[in-house]
Amino acid sequence: MLDTLALNLLNDQSMEFSGKKIILTGYRACGKTSVGKILAAKLGLDFIDMDKVLEERYGSIRQMVEDQGWDFFRARERELLDELTGRDNLVVATGGGAIMHHPQWQRLMDTGLTVWLTGDVETICRRLAADLVSAEQRPSLTGQDIRDEVAGVLAEREPFYRQGSHLTVDGNMDLADIVLKIENFLQGDK
Repeated sequence: MLDTLALNLLNDQSMEFSGKKIILTGYRACGKTSVGKILAAKLGLDFIDMDKVLEERYGSIRQMVEDQGWDFFRARERELLDELTGRDNLVVATGGGAIMHHPQWQRLMDTGLTVWLTGDVETICRRLAADLVSAEQRPSLTGQDIRDEVAGVLAEREPFYRQGSHLTVDGNMDLADIVLKIENFLQGDK
């Protein structure tokens, strides 16, 4: 859900952008899709939500994993990352596990700005609980209770998010503040 301030950002003048691609990463429910839509609109770039593309091609992620397994899903995710490496003029909201595809991720880092939207366990769990669509579409990663799953997977992936990102932004901030921080970085205010 876009907050009022974030919607107002869409009406502001588009900022200058000299890059070709912005890749947003982070755990589920950290705001990648919401932030990505705003950035793409402001920058005049295409927006791609990787999970949505995979669902359009292969059906729901939950069904894909139930029918074919996680290995099948991860292979399709790798293929899509390879496709996106060759594209420009877009903002990409990646799936939370896309960071684990090291060769593909490194190529993405070489072709665009990678931004890690962080999130703490409590905030992620609260957002996941409030998002009924996500619960229906996204299968459990570990089979554990949600809090234990988030804590464990986040701890496992955090070093990869940290190493695989040019910029780290607190995903607990308001959407408008997240977008502003990325804008400032793009304009050279680090």
